Amino acid sequence: MHYSRSRAVAVAAALAAVFPAAFPAHAWEPTKNVEFIIPAGTGGGADQMARAIQGIVAKHNLMKQSVLPINKAGGAGAEGFLDVKNASGDPHKIIITLSNLFTTPLATGVPFNWRDLTPVQMLALDNFVLWVNAKTPYNTPKDYIEAAKKAGPGKMKMGGTGAKQEDQIITVAIEQKTGAKFTYIPFKGGGLVATQLVGGHVDSTVNNPIEAVAQWRAGSLRPLCVFDTKRLPYEKKVTDKMSWHDIPVCKEAGLDVDYLMLRGIFMPPGVTKDQVQYYVDLFKKVMATPEWKTLMEEGAFNTTTLNGKEYADWVAKEESRHMQLMKAAGFIAGQ
Repeated sequence: MHYSRSRAVAVAAALAAVFPAAFPAHAWEPTKNVEFIIPAGTGGGADQMARAIQGIVAKHNLMKQSVLPINKAGGAGAEGFLDVKNASGDPHKIIITLSNLFTTPLATGVPFNWRDLTPVQMLALDNFVLWVNAKTPYNTPKDYIEAAKKAGPGKMKMGGTGAKQEDQIITVAIEQKTGAKFTYIPFKGGGLVATQLVGGHVDSTVNNPIEAVAQWRAGSLRPLCVFDTKRLPYEKKVTDKMSWHDIPVCKEAGLDVDYLMLRGIFMPPGVTKDQVQYYVDLFKKVMATPEWKTLMEEGAFNTTTLNGKEYADWVAKEESRHMQLMKAAGFIAGQ
């Protein structure tokens, strides 16, 4: 039997669709294990997401090499960013970023800017929720803000991850909008922040959903509002009474503050287009898995994704927003 050339190509394409691994389509792929740098501590949102990605890649055999998560949290993540910045041309190193991509260099003056890295993929945007202990009488942000004002400046304690980073920026934004004044208490990671609130050592937090969902489900914490611009789409009940969708947006509940945090991937400077494309394709496969969709729902993520120029443009716009927020809060190094 003789195949025409076009028929042979069609058969090969059909086989490649069924057995993609047998037909590697990449101009470049990793030749050794990939270091996955996490510029944050263990147990927080970035750490949980990076380790979920590691598990998905391994379970679905999405690459021949392994992904190795490595926490480099020193200096509010500066250790991780500088490590990747200094690994110019190394395609076996990627980093997951959060807003400390902007906040750390602005607050500390560390010699790093996001333009020192190569943007690869926005995976999602992470939300923040205003949480209180479930034993308290507060059911709305208004209730809590009124109580904070009544108690007097600095009497109510707001717990958060790190200093001059996202949680404290949101706290200052709340103060500026409402006139309430909190004492901000920094902790090393979001997991610790949630346990401090359960223990009554702080009065409120603005933890990411994934960092406090277990304590909410257990009935220890109460969400008052979410800092997104619209209600979360997830309608499956988390507790016996509430879903993520049931939490009002802070703006609609009378607290005029919104804030979303980047969960994205960058590579070192000096890598090739083919190397970037390999990871863009890899993360597309990760984001198509049922495990990823479950993670998005359980962590109540905003599922906006971007790559290429759109991603770089978004990051540039967010950098300028963070500059304004941090200037207003007096958080810029040497200000």
